[in-house]
Amino acid sequence: MHLPAVHEYPKATYFVEYLQFEENSNLFDIFKKQTNDLNTTFNSLTDTKANESYLAGKWTLKEVLGHMVDTERIFSYRLLCISRQEKQVLPGFDENEYQMNSGYGTQDIEAVLKQYHSTRMSTIDLLNFLSTSQWDQKGIVNGNEVSVRALAWMIAGHEKHHIQVIKERYLIQNP
Repeated sequence: MHLPAVHEYPKATYFVEYLQFEENSNLFDIFKKQTNDLNTTFNSLTDTKANESYLAGKWTLKEVLGHMVDTERIFSYRLLCISRQEKQVLPGFDENEYQMNSGYGTQDIEAVLKQYHSTRMSTIDLLNFLSTSQWDQKGIVNGNEVSVRALAWMIAGHEKHHIQVIKERYLIQNP
């Protein structure tokens, strides 16, 4: 699946940032690599490390992973709605409110990882059965027009962003 064209998503900074992939990237290959990389990262964590944040008031590693799960679920729902030609405007969401009410911080890391894997497989299954015309469908999310294709790539871009944050801020080695 090719990258979305500029007219398929809002010009918001985070959309532009998250959609930075090589021109000939394959979305499904990216999902597979991300899943493997995430497994490597999170399977090596101790419970203590999974419950740490890099700064007071920031989310723990488990909570970041939970945020990634929630966001993928929301984006998948949005692309499902739009692919089915939903005419209603889809709402935005406040990630901090979702996190505060999620309970991810009280779950063990294996439970959060299980949710990640279930969500990712569900997303891939949904995307595998979209027709060409469904990928091109556009709808309104949080006041902005966006295509199904752009939402699917945003899932990958959002994960890419958070894995980079995890590596740069949570897993840095002190000299």
